[in-house]
Order: sequence, then C-alpha cells, then structure tokens
Amino acid sequence: MSIHLVPDGLAGERVDAAASRMTGVSRSRVAELLVGGLVRLNGQVVAKSARVAGGDLLELELPAPKVATVTPQVVEGIGIIHDDADIVVVDKPAGVAAHPSLGWDGPDVVSHLAGAGFRISTSGASERQGIVQRLDVGTSGLMVVAKSEPAYTALKRAFRDREVDKVYHALVQGHPDPFTGTVDAPIGRHPGHDWKMAIVDGGRHSVTHYETIEAHRAATLLEVHLETGRTHQIRVHMAAIKHPCVGDPLYGGDPVLAARLGLERQWLHAVELSFAHPGTGAWVTFGSPYPTDLTIALRTVADG
Repeated sequence: MSIHLVPDGLAGERVDAAASRMTGVSRSRVAELLVGGLVRLNGQVVAKSARVAGGDLLELELPAPKVATVTPQVVEGIGIIHDDADIVVVDKPAGVAAHPSLGWDGPDVVSHLAGAGFRISTSGASERQGIVQRLDVGTSGLMVVAKSEPAYTALKRAFRDREVDKVYHALVQGHPDPFTGTVDAPIGRHPGHDWKMAIVDGGRHSVTHYETIEAHRAATLLEVHLETGRTHQIRVHMAAIKHPCVGDPLYGGDPVLAARLGLERQWLHAVELSFAHPGTGAWVTFGSPYPTDLTIALRTVADG
C-alpha cells in the first residue's frame, strides 16, 4: 500500500493525474488501478475523473509484479551432454526455452533440470538461476548451465569477456557474397515489433563471423562464430546481408522453401561450445550433432 497526503499545489487535479505525479507510477497504470478499485481517496474508491483537494489522503494498492516461476517438469528430448559438480551441458531441442518467462507456457531447460533432480546455482533471478547463456526457442543445440555458485560467477564473466567459443551452423538462403565474412552492426529492439530485433542506431555492439561449409543451389550451409551474444544475433545479421536463415519467416525466410524442406523453425544449430572449465581451469569442448529435422532439410536441399 502506498499512502500519500495531497499537497495544496495539486488541489483541483484529477485523481489519476495527481496520483501519477505524486507516486511516479505512469498515468495509464494508475488508470488500470482505478478500474480495479485499487485507488482510494479519503478511504473511498473513486473514479479517475474525481478531483483531489489539498490534505486529501490518497491510497494506492500496488499488486506485486508478475514473475515467471519454475515448475519442475521433465521435458522429452533434452539431452545431457556432460554433468559434474560445477556445470551441466545440455543439448536443447527446438521448441524449448532456456528458462521460464511471462508469455511463454511451453517447456524450458531450467524446469527440466529441476524435474530431473539437478541442483543448480541459485545465482540469478529465480526463474533464471544457473543460466549463463540462452538459445532462442526455435534454435537447437548446446547450452551450459552453472551448478555451483563459483561456476556461475566464472561463466558469466567468461561470456561477458568473450572467452567462450560458440560455434553455430546455419543454413541460409542463397549464396553470401563473399563466402566468408564478418557482419558488424548494432542490434536493438525493433521499433515496430515486440518480439523482433533489428539493426538500429544506438543498438548494442554485435559482431558475427561466418564462413561457407558447402553451397547448394537454393541455400548455403555456414559455420558461424559469435563475438557477442545478442538476442537473435545470427538471424538478424544474416537477414541484414539478404541471406536469412532458411525456415525463419520472422526475418525474411521464404515459407515456400521451408515447406519444401519440411522445416517448421529456423535452420540454426549450436554445434560446439568451448570454454575454460570453471572448476578445473582446463579448456573443454562439447559438440552436438544435427537433429533429425535439420538433417532431413539439409539432405533435401543438397539433392536440389
């Protein structure tokens, strides 16, 4: 409960405007509280058109913000590549999020680990404990999760300082020119879409290196190394050079080609992850083979 005395200087103001100025809560949010009967003036629930007077007692009941929660649940298809006292390396299938979030009601890695009996680091927000990196829901492949507190600290620092080697394979439309190159362009939220990223002035520094593994008539298989780890980075950068990931309509992928290849998500896979083990200091490397849907799509595109 937030309780305030209305100053004389706001006398005559509408209650929604006065409440916003006094509390810092946005006027639209105050309007929502008023509709919900969560704003009182001198102990009485009021409408937003009510006027305040100096000395009035204004009360706002601010509900606790909604947060995502971890519900232990074993998820079919998640593979455990490596497990020790400090880390667990997960092979994440497409359709699985890294952690719970508001607006996502599907499976996630953190809930799977909880359901499978793994004890992970308690560092980080409650729904993201142990998470030091993320993969898009539609991207498959390797993720490392911290189990110990020292491992969480060390891995967060390693990712921040770009001391982790992240290798992806991406099947992109057409043939990039040159066949080997670097995309260096800042990424931020798309100004017109809630769930989309874009290259924008003032965005975060983002660098993607790519080289061709094999070229086919309709698409090219690339090996991609990330210097940075921005949301949707590979997808945004490939779209920026006019060669979006196959099966990625959000960033310009051709749905006809995706259908021909039997793809229901972007052809993008985290194939290799290398870093200094936070417990031993030894350099470790983990790999993941292509899942079935990507293998079939690649074979189909190779057959012309």
